[in-house]
Amino acid sequence: MSRYNRHIILSEIGQLGQDKISNAKVLVIGAGGLGCPILLYLTAAGIGTLGIIDFDVVDITNLQRQVLYGKSSLGVNKAIAAKARLEDLNDSISIIAYAEQLTYKNAIALFNEYDIIVDGSDNFETRYLVNDAAIITNKPLVFGAIYKFEGQVSVFNYNNGPTYRCLFPNTPAQDNIPNCSEIGVLGVLPGIIGSMQANEVLKIVLGIGNILSGHILCYNALTCKTSTLKIKRNETAISKVLKTEENFHNTKMEVNCETEINTISIHDILTKDNIQFIDVREAHELPKIEGLNVKAIPLGDLENNLHEISTAKKKVLFCQSGIRSKRAVLILQRANITNCFSLKEGAKEIIDTYKVFKTAQKNES
Repeated sequence: MSRYNRHIILSEIGQLGQDKISNAKVLVIGAGGLGCPILLYLTAAGIGTLGIIDFDVVDITNLQRQVLYGKSSLGVNKAIAAKARLEDLNDSISIIAYAEQLTYKNAIALFNEYDIIVDGSDNFETRYLVNDAAIITNKPLVFGAIYKFEGQVSVFNYNNGPTYRCLFPNTPAQDNIPNCSEIGVLGVLPGIIGSMQANEVLKIVLGIGNILSGHILCYNALTCKTSTLKIKRNETAISKVLKTEENFHNTKMEVNCETEINTISIHDILTKDNIQFIDVREAHELPKIEGLNVKAIPLGDLENNLHEISTAKKKVLFCQSGIRSKRAVLILQRANITNCFSLKEGAKEIIDTYKVFKTAQKNES
């Protein structure tokens, strides 16, 4: 009674409403920028069973916006680190951590355990997976997305309302998919959008207010302006998803990539000669690559610096996580420059692998 007093004294909620919250089961996909505020407020509100699925670990770059974590969480799986922090906030609810990746093999069984699904993912592949699994299991899906200074919130598949595929039927081309590690994001933005998502969850559980079904709310952090767009249900798109139910667990992650892009691992080329390493990150981005002979050409400057690309060597391009390097390979291919590869690993992984390689070389000598 004391913990939830400010809820209970609201006539729109009362003890009956708080009991609804305590009986609710909510699964949050991703414990990153959006997931952190979603989880914090749903935990504080007293959601009875809260599931968290995330296979990633906490990195120093996360601390700018992922407010559940601190230095002591570095290197720890996000779902597990989030559970530990949230149990300190509220030990009267059940918090279940799934330290694994959401896939087509486990999504249906997992979604069936919960009443509401909340999407805090940061990539299109997962968003389409989450949407389709929500359609098949008939679960309402609270959606959120962020981009630099802008965010979006909606509720999909609620009471026969439209779905994510009604808004975006097909995945975008892979080389056009940026994420916050590539383009940046204002640290407070996921807090704002994630809080809005938590608000939609509570409205659904309590049955109060106007649910953001059939609408998508767009927010601009620089102007503090919002706009709302209407979404219509697309029966054709939904029927197409429902037809996949029987073989859903065998579905492969759906990414539309118009052009084949050659990729390569750092492990396969460290001992090779005649390679030109090209860093397409911006000059200010860390960590820097020490030891390797690297040519730095930011992606935006690449087309104006094609004369610096070696025609005799194998070109290996890299960035922070592999998205910009794939786009860079496409640029070179369109300029008829061949023998180009996108490095599978990001800058940090390159450094770690290179250090191990040099240490092994030193020990051998």
